[in-house]
Amino acid sequence: MSKLLPTRLPLAQGQAVTADVFNRLVRVLEINLGAFDPSFSAHYTQAGRESNQFATGSIIFNTTDMVHQAYDGTRWRNLYEPQVYPSGVSVASTLGSVTVSTP
Repeated sequence: MSKLLPTRLPLAQGQAVTADVFNRLVRVLEINLGAFDPSFSAHYTQAGRESNQFATGSIIFNTTDMVHQAYDGTRWRNLYEPQVYPSGVSVASTLGSVTVSTP
């Protein structure tokens, strides 16, 4: 792992952040973001979700509600409004009469 040390460290509440604190924060992000794959979330039904314990910040896909949810430590929150997708498509049409003539 390479240490990230910017030329100018940011301020936190008006105080300069030391290089050691900055590198620790970057490492925490690396560890946590490395554990999250945005292309795959664990899938749970509503009942399966309630029967497990989750850490604050956990993200799942609720297959009962068909929506991604995040746990805020006290309750599950939808990350977007659930969509209702049609399960099939049907088309009905009439054309009337067609006349084909040849020269």
